[in-house]
Amino acid sequence: MKQFLLSLNIGLLTLAAIGAQAKLNVVVTTADLGAIAREIGGDKIDVTTIAKPTEDPHFVDAKPSFYVKLNHADVLIEGGAELEIGWLGPLLEGARNAKLEAGKPGHILAVDGVSLVEVPSSLDRSKGDIHAAGNPHYMTDPVNGKIVADHLANAFCQLDAKNCDSFKANLKKFQERMDSKLAEWGKLLAPYKGKDVISYHNSWPYFAHRFGLKMDLFLEPKPGIPPTPSHLAEVITKMKAEDAKVIIVEPFLNRKTAEAVANHTGAQVVDAPPFPKDNESYIDWMDTLIKSLANGFAGKK
Repeated sequence: MKQFLLSLNIGLLTLAAIGAQAKLNVVVTTADLGAIAREIGGDKIDVTTIAKPTEDPHFVDAKPSFYVKLNHADVLIEGGAELEIGWLGPLLEGARNAKLEAGKPGHILAVDGVSLVEVPSSLDRSKGDIHAAGNPHYMTDPVNGKIVADHLANAFCQLDAKNCDSFKANLKKFQERMDSKLAEWGKLLAPYKGKDVISYHNSWPYFAHRFGLKMDLFLEPKPGIPPTPSHLAEVITKMKAEDAKVIIVEPFLNRKTAEAVANHTGAQVVDAPPFPKDNESYIDWMDTLIKSLANGFAGKK
């Protein structure tokens, strides 16, 4: 009897271990992808994010712990469009995980299905930090968020067919909530359609297009090139001529520069987090961003 009970306990522990391992172990490069992955995967996946929400996604330090996370992963979701080109390749090479090789089902390019803008006709590095595939900051358009969610649901179904119904149900709920919020966000920003918004880096063309804003003036003279006094003087002159009253700046950029320009123009500086905070949903992130921008247009702190 004791031997039987011991065998039974071992069997139960083995089953429990198998059950614990049944979730897809998903690694994402950025927090916006992680937020949508959690929406679609629900309790059927575990998500680890590499880049911090306050970190410039172009420049991420390859910590040793990242190699371990990628080595143990079933799935990698990257933004693509060269967003992670400076650091992800060496991490994948060091992780030695065949599941995550390019072209394998476990290596998901979130950009698939998204129409990119600002695709250069030629690569001229004198124009600054440009990307051959186009501007990689497409997740700032919530409609692209919906496209990515659909893509992830299909990819998860391919990787874990037994939970496909759950992924599809989560997708449906997410899309319905997004449709409702898109209507709400559109109404909130409608009074400011065509208004100028100055940004530090060219991270927001998709957002600008979605909500009818004008965002073609930057504190950087060229993408990735630090602001110079002469360029900032030109920006201030243009802002005054166009009566531009809002500057947005990401947390990893120099807010003091934006504040200096605002002091000369009477503009509001709006903190624009480029990614959701830890465990913040994609919708809540976008909601906070849009409401902060609307307050900036209204002159509210």
